[in-house]
Amino acid sequence: MKKRHHRVRGVFPVFILTVAAFSPLRTVAQQQDKQQEEQQTQSQQSQKSLPQPALQKKSDTTKQSQTGEQPPDQKLPGNITGTVIDRSGSAVPSARVKLSREGQTTNQEVVTGDDGQFSFANVAPGPFQLTINSAGFATQTFSGTMRSGESFEVPQIALVVATNLTEVQVVVPRTELAEVQLKEEEKQRVLGMIPNFYVTYDPHAVPLTSKQKFKLAWRVSIDPVTFGMVGAIAGIQQAADQLGGYGQGAEGYGKRYGADYADATIGTFLGSAIFPSLLKQDPRYFYKGTGSKRSRFLYAVANAVICKGDNGHWQPSYSSVLGNLAAGGISNLYYPASDRNGVGLTFENAAIGIATGAATNLLQEFVIRKLTPNLPSHQPSKP
Repeated sequence: MKKRHHRVRGVFPVFILTVAAFSPLRTVAQQQDKQQEEQQTQSQQSQKSLPQPALQKKSDTTKQSQTGEQPPDQKLPGNITGTVIDRSGSAVPSARVKLSREGQTTNQEVVTGDDGQFSFANVAPGPFQLTINSAGFATQTFSGTMRSGESFEVPQIALVVATNLTEVQVVVPRTELAEVQLKEEEKQRVLGMIPNFYVTYDPHAVPLTSKQKFKLAWRVSIDPVTFGMVGAIAGIQQAADQLGGYGQGAEGYGKRYGADYADATIGTFLGSAIFPSLLKQDPRYFYKGTGSKRSRFLYAVANAVICKGDNGHWQPSYSSVLGNLAAGGISNLYYPASDRNGVGLTFENAAIGIATGAATNLLQEFVIRKLTPNLPSHQPSKP
């Protein structure tokens, strides 16, 4: 008995030590099991608190991350290509192709190449519309829907020739319009005979070019009526023995005729062509025709010393005044020595020219229009 008891006593301490040694390990294991149970309980509770779509999304995301697939709601850009042709099948180069998207204020636009092809890159998927324009063709449109990452090839777009009526505004060049108006003025003859070219009844008449001013002066100088009127004036001067230095008879009449024709021609070219071209002034009288008689009278008299510039503005008639002075000075070269008065004769002839112009303007404003047949109808100028 003592011996057995000794063995038991010898084994028990080992058992106690063994239990004591493994007791901490067991405690750690129990604590770990307890923590795992708590984590599982919390996970189950969090899953129950999440809505069903979120659970599904989380599950799908986990599955996609494991398989490497892309989410189904991710949209990839694509490309749109196509070709523009005409009805014969030939490519239409330089056609403008505009890409429009719903909800977008900014549109993309490209131009077709020589082969008629066009392309749009990095286009977001969804509905779209193409608008194609080209000179001489009617506008065409094409609508489609592009899927994510798709390379959309548009069927060939055939343009048709435009059939819409187009309003064309023809603008006549000023030179041509002035030529037409000049032709009308060359038909103006008092009583159907006496030339009345230097008056316009169009208040908006186009300014004459320098060439047209010289043409009109030449046309007046060679008109048969001009030669007849000069002959009549020379006869009156000879009958009154004016410019007596020329004498009488045929020779005296011829000299008077030559001097009078020189006065008329030189005065016309200087005052109506040369100076107006240099100073850019209009040598014509612009018929008023409206307002009171007093305003028309003053207008006619004033136009002896004022005129319209080629710019359409009223200004002093330097051309007329200088023309009369120059013509008066030149007349001293061929007038008889007894009738030359130097500077006095020059200014006298210039004054006579201005007075004659004022009288002619009064006749133009109140009388001559009524005596001139077949005048074109124009709206009178405002008073």
